[in-house]
Amino acid sequence: MSTAQPPDPDPANTSDLEPGGGVPPGSTPPDAAQTSRVSEHEPRTSWSFPPTGIATMVVIGVIAVVFVAIAILLILDIAGVFD
Repeated sequence: MSTAQPPDPDPANTSDLEPGGGVPPGSTPPDAAQTSRVSEHEPRTSWSFPPTGIATMVVIGVIAVVFVAIAILLILDIAGVFD
């Protein structure tokens, strides 16, 4: 079962249609609502880095240093430096 689509409007019966298919200024609705402010208060943002972010960066830095140190030790062990 399919539903029929409504036919396109007849240009002869469309109000405010100029020759060539254009419409005069002011006869179309605006693209967006004309509200001047938001409906709810927006939370204030700050440029400071949160303490949890600093702690995360420190932990990632420590893990990276340990990873690089172990990689260097393994490379030196494979090269026979510790024999």
